[in-house]
Amino acid sequence: MASVTNLDIVNVRLPMEDEERLYRLAIRDGSWTQIQKQEADTAQPGAVSLERWTSALGAGESGIPVIDLEGKIMLPGFVDAHMHLDKSFSLTSVENLSGTLEEAVRNYSLASPSFSKEEIKSRIMRSSLQALSFGTTHIRTHLDFNLRASREVALRTIEAALEAKEALAPYIRLQLFPMCPYNFMALDVEAIEEALRMGVDGIGGAPHLSSTAKEDIDYIFQLAEKYDVPIDLHCDETDNPNMRTIEHISLKTKSEGYSGRVTVDHLCALASMTDYDAHGIIERMAEAGLKAVSLPAVNLYLQGRHDSFPVRRGVTRLKEIWEAGIPIAVASDNIHDPFHPFGRGDLMQIALIGSYAAHMGRPADLRTLLRMITDVPAEVLGLQAHSIKSGNEANFVVVDAHTPEELFTMLPERRWVYSQGSWVRMAASQAEWQEPALAQFWKEASEQVSFHRHEFAKG
Repeated sequence: MASVTNLDIVNVRLPMEDEERLYRLAIRDGSWTQIQKQEADTAQPGAVSLERWTSALGAGESGIPVIDLEGKIMLPGFVDAHMHLDKSFSLTSVENLSGTLEEAVRNYSLASPSFSKEEIKSRIMRSSLQALSFGTTHIRTHLDFNLRASREVALRTIEAALEAKEALAPYIRLQLFPMCPYNFMALDVEAIEEALRMGVDGIGGAPHLSSTAKEDIDYIFQLAEKYDVPIDLHCDETDNPNMRTIEHISLKTKSEGYSGRVTVDHLCALASMTDYDAHGIIERMAEAGLKAVSLPAVNLYLQGRHDSFPVRRGVTRLKEIWEAGIPIAVASDNIHDPFHPFGRGDLMQIALIGSYAAHMGRPADLRTLLRMITDVPAEVLGLQAHSIKSGNEANFVVVDAHTPEELFTMLPERRWVYSQGSWVRMAASQAEWQEPALAQFWKEASEQVSFHRHEFAKG
């Protein structure tokens, strides 16, 4: 079994603490009990290298296994603050020939009534496990809530997500945020309350798509306050610099006393504004206490589709938002679906794409990007004890690199992932899970998704 709740780990490099020193760490009952600087890279009695260690090996002199990282980097478990797990791997049945956001929204909405609960659940399981294999231990996923099709279709996705969340709970933790459909005030809004009563973790939507954006935002705040849940909104995902629902969201957050409980995602319109306009909005975001998430890979793919050269690329003002003191994370968004045909749920890859898009390549930038996939998204999700500190739960990923520069240059495939008291990956492939239950989940979910190309109807 890979469950090991007591460990000593030596010669650890913690780039988010002190890069010049190595550390000795201790885990007891699945929580950090010691984070201690070492004098030097020294051999430890009874220590076994991470490459050679298995749970079948004996323990050290203290009766506790001692693992030697030999200077490898350890990071807190990655936190993906924005995914669409229910849509993942749907590209084989939902096309997007134009590559635009508009066609993706339209085509997925038309197709969603045909997806069974088991199919949706399998997609969520497969993409969650894939992200876990790369080091992600917590995910916030936005869920399709197609009330225009029917109440049953909308709640089917919620049921699938709740079942997947429960099945995966021993290994990876999910937060579920249903997306209120745009112009939803004329629809069955009681169904949204039903989803909140079923046990989702918050409420979302994309009000910039609505012709009644302010009314939609106001009602989302009303529901959030009624059920005491956080809000996470797709915000101004457009190249149009005049789209500014962010202004009303900022005002509403302040007036309702909801600071710290509202997250805004995408913010592509900021990339098309003048500096004067954008910096004024960013200042209001900071005053409102908003949190933010950038989706660099998907925004690069979808935005600018209606431009001739020069083509806008849509990635928000990552550095300016960060420098304004606003917690901003980078996240995966979509995997192999009509919104984004690529991606794999690897936040190191996403951070690298963000570095290209935002011109963040200085040494300090690389350290900031590491924070944007670890402690900052942990703050976005409201996780109180996620960092590698004494007393916190031990969830971490070890990468086969010794510096952030090496990490971003090589994107090491060799990773060791420890989540909730278990090694779930030991530098092996996804198909070689350490936990038998994970291996079975992976097999069953993978059988339900396919990369085979559909022959879409022509015309």
